[in-house]
Amino acid sequence: MRPDVVKPDGLGSEPVGSDASGPEPRPAARVVPSWTEPVATAASTFIGGPLGRHAVVGRSWFWTPLRVVLLATVLTLAAGWLVKAPCIQQYPGPDGGLTLDWQAGRQYVAMCYSDIITLYGDHRLAGGELPYKTHWETPDEGSPTPRTHYMDYPVVTGFFLWATARLTVRYEALAAQFGLPSGLQEVLYFDITAGLLAIAWLVVVWAVRRMRPMRPWDAVLVAISPLALLHVFTGTDALAVAAVTGGMYAYARGRPGWAGALLGLATATKLYAALLFVPLMLLWWRRRRREGRAGPEPRMLAIGAGTWLAVNAPVMWFYTAGWLEFIRTGLRAAAAPDSLYFVLSYLAGWSGLDGRAGPGQAPVPLNLVVLALFVACCVGLAVLVWRAPRQPRLASLAFLIVAAALLVNKSWSPQFSLWLVPLAVLALPRWRLLLAWMTIDALIWVPRMFYYLGVENKGLPAEHFLVAVLIRDAVVVLLMVLVVRSVLAPSSRSLAEPVLEGGAQRSGG
Repeated sequence: MRPDVVKPDGLGSEPVGSDASGPEPRPAARVVPSWTEPVATAASTFIGGPLGRHAVVGRSWFWTPLRVVLLATVLTLAAGWLVKAPCIQQYPGPDGGLTLDWQAGRQYVAMCYSDIITLYGDHRLAGGELPYKTHWETPDEGSPTPRTHYMDYPVVTGFFLWATARLTVRYEALAAQFGLPSGLQEVLYFDITAGLLAIAWLVVVWAVRRMRPMRPWDAVLVAISPLALLHVFTGTDALAVAAVTGGMYAYARGRPGWAGALLGLATATKLYAALLFVPLMLLWWRRRRREGRAGPEPRMLAIGAGTWLAVNAPVMWFYTAGWLEFIRTGLRAAAAPDSLYFVLSYLAGWSGLDGRAGPGQAPVPLNLVVLALFVACCVGLAVLVWRAPRQPRLASLAFLIVAAALLVNKSWSPQFSLWLVPLAVLALPRWRLLLAWMTIDALIWVPRMFYYLGVENKGLPAEHFLVAVLIRDAVVVLLMVLVVRSVLAPSSRSLAEPVLEGGAQRSGG
């Protein structure tokens, strides 16, 4: 086979992306980014300009697109670690021992804050007790009775944090025995966790590349995303994103069993992964009603539910109170500053839907509104699937349902935006547009940090942060509109992009 001919490998060969619900295979062809994407065209000037008309493509024995993209991912993640590095600096404390240098709001001024650093102490991980079994107490404002806390993360994430803490303690013991580099446990914990999260994000990039056989360079948008730079090490969400993307890849390869298991595991890691079963079942429903054909989606749902239950059941049975903590925390949470509800209540001077909820009480009206809006989004997605002129792609529907859930949710933590990155690249591979959105979303980190610093500490007033949130939400809505349009009018511009056809050899310029 000629090196410039791409053989379809079961993923489909639609130029815009493919999955198991994609169109009929077409002749092999690769889209050339330096011919079609202005960003790639401009960037190519540093290496001699766009691909020439007679370039021989695919002859490099080592620097394949996948390896180049993975290298870009490693460099981005290394830069992301450096962004967080100011928050793991240490200095001698009052007792002479080392302590984290978070003096004078350093974590906000240096914009290096990470949940991972705080989790080690806040969730009592150093002791080695099993999560969900262990609890601790803190003073409860307005109540003489202290409040009891458990691990408030889903089961896979909770045990991942616990296992990483065990690795930290073990490494510290080995460092003392063999004279290895060491430091505060919080610092060691962050570094070990960051290494594992980096592997997870490499899996995300690999899976996106494998799902884009005709557009291999689109994966670079995931690799160098500003959101990856800032937030892969802000929380543990990269684990769930890796499992979700792996599940989508298994589905695209026609392996529904693996796809269901990975999505079930992802749901046990981060609850947002369960959202993907909504578009999967809608695709099955449309195919069955329109074409009379069954599909693997119900089996995937059953396997996903079984996987989730298998992971959760032991904790649910033996440590019920600890397992319920994640649900209790979610229900009791008020509208966060990055939600539309908080923006509305703040700018309108209104107490909000949860204004009557006391300390520790669930904001019932707010929870009901969030649920109602999400159900409305699901109904809208069902109408879109039914009215689409041809079977929509899973990536497009997955992006829409996850973006809608974030918009109507009570909270949109900065690392949650990582959920959208691979879905957006698969659903709408327009480089300038996606890089603009990712940059805008990432830049919200600046007003967010200085808002949390507080005006009294020379931080920013809330208005600056809230305006940035509204801009981010507006851009995401724009992306959703474009994805909806691509579903309703699938003959978009990307179907007619210049491509590198099989049998044609082009030369570099």
